Amino acid sequence: MPRRRVEIDIAPAFRPELPRAWLRSVSLRALDVAAPGRAVALSLAIVSDETIRDLNGRYRGLDEVTDVLSFSPDHPGPWEGEPSPARDTNGSEPFVLPPDQGVLLGEVVIAYPQAARQAKAAGHSVRDEVALLTVHGVLHLAGHDHAEPSQEAAMKALERQALARVPRVS
Repeated sequence: MPRRRVEIDIAPAFRPELPRAWLRSVSLRALDVAAPGRAVALSLAIVSDETIRDLNGRYRGLDEVTDVLSFSPDHPGPWEGEPSPARDTNGSEPFVLPPDQGVLLGEVVIAYPQAARQAKAAGHSVRDEVALLTVHGVLHLAGHDHAEPSQEAAMKALERQALARVPRVS
């Protein structure tokens, strides 16, 4: 089994709501589907609406709250243009981890309050919504997108596959 490292940062207000071990398990199940057989490092942050709104404004030019953002050194997103294989988005050399740490896949940032609102609207638990957003964000880091109907169908199939492996927590 390849070595996988998941760093988790939960804003203090949301720590009682989301067990760190469960978030790690969700992240690893997402990696099983998004990056099978690869040694990778991933960062997951659970933040406030204010934090994600600031990030969305700075990096996507959208002054609004969103549910999840994915920051990848390899897949910057359509708003930033095509990535360069030899350089990151600011023109510097790419970040390299020590050989035993795998490849940096990127960071997923989730707004807990937005996830809670979406969970209520959808009629399921906040943890179910956070699991979906985690998987969705990790799939983006691996290069999956949903801009076209065929891409969306493929990405939803991968989401279902990963979510079927997520442990239930009461």
